[in-house]
Amino acid sequence: MQTMSNLMQQSLAEIDPQVAAAIEAEELRQQETLELIASENHVSRAVRQAAGSVFTNKYAEGYPGRRYYGGCVNMDTVEELARQRACELFSAEHANVQPHSGASANIAVFLAALQPGETVLSLDLAHGGHLSHGLKVNISGAIYNCVSYGVDAETERIDMDNVRALARQHKPRLLIAGFSAYPRQLDFEAFADIAREVGARLLCDIAHIAGLVAAGEHPSPVPHADFTTTTTHKTLRGPRGGLILCKGDDARLVDKWVFPGSQGGPLMHIITAKAVAFGEALRPDFKTYQKQIVSNARALSEALAGHGYRLVSGGTDNHLMLVDLRAVHPDLTGKQAEAWLETANIICNKNMIPFDERKPTQTSGLRLGTPALTTRGMGTAEMTAVAGLIHEVLSSDGSEAALLGVRGKVREMCSQFPLCHDE
Repeated sequence: MQTMSNLMQQSLAEIDPQVAAAIEAEELRQQETLELIASENHVSRAVRQAAGSVFTNKYAEGYPGRRYYGGCVNMDTVEELARQRACELFSAEHANVQPHSGASANIAVFLAALQPGETVLSLDLAHGGHLSHGLKVNISGAIYNCVSYGVDAETERIDMDNVRALARQHKPRLLIAGFSAYPRQLDFEAFADIAREVGARLLCDIAHIAGLVAAGEHPSPVPHADFTTTTTHKTLRGPRGGLILCKGDDARLVDKWVFPGSQGGPLMHIITAKAVAFGEALRPDFKTYQKQIVSNARALSEALAGHGYRLVSGGTDNHLMLVDLRAVHPDLTGKQAEAWLETANIICNKNMIPFDERKPTQTSGLRLGTPALTTRGMGTAEMTAVAGLIHEVLSSDGSEAALLGVRGKVREMCSQFPLCHDE
């Protein structure tokens, strides 16, 4: 027992130097790189402290006041805080904060709204949709019948007349408005009108834009949707997790299909961190932050266009943009561009563009986003500089000397906007 007691008091570096070294290396990587993946962000010290708290030790199956295990008084406190803050943040009637991820939140809604084999209408993955909205290799597509709508070939925006026509044709039981790579605002009211017309329920997945919605920088789906799902990271800048918002009439149904329907014990340390993040998002400075995310995205897209790159749909209304590489570098794939940029300490992801002729493993485009750089305090001037660095890399033909030269410039820029990793 004394040996175990000693073990419990040792630091990570003492117990597992290999893992400690990997964490230290990741802290350095994040400090020295420009993070442009649209779905990533840097959480606050308070969120990280909550996520690493003693709440990780406790099982709390059930909901506040209705737990399977004893000893959950403090679990009830933090979960109630998270639920209340989420409802206040989004003006929602009910919140379930237990989903482990955005995909878990979506599956719970599918189970609540559908019977196996019923039809879902959602945005095509190749046009910016998400795999948890009915992709055949995902559980959502394996159990349910998914029909896709896409973007218009000329405008590269969602054509609501086409969505309506498909809804009338296929009579879906669930209509989904949401995306993982769409740079324009969604008309949630128009989606709701279509859903009502065909007798469908409406799921709005705002995983990417939740922070923008909370701050009023994007219209909210909550007044129009039956169910609203989101991740709690990305623009919301919380821990990695999920959230479901719904009307009070659906509260019991949603809660039932999260637990015990699709999950067991909740991750109480993550729910605690969600509560902290929602509290941060209720502060006035969060609105300023979200406004800057949008300004930065617009500045970055305009600067890239100035270098000759084509932006899908002509620009962006939110935090992300899709860059078509072919106008400047017709033979350069997104995969190769991503690799060159990573060598230069610029992190992004390859992405298909609408009607892409290349395979998803290669792609003709890149997806870029500004939440993480905005968290570091960068503004529109830095976005112009970042666009120049990206163009320098993509024009280098993969020259090692050129990539290392840009890496040095990136490190210098990052040193001016330090991240705080120490506890």
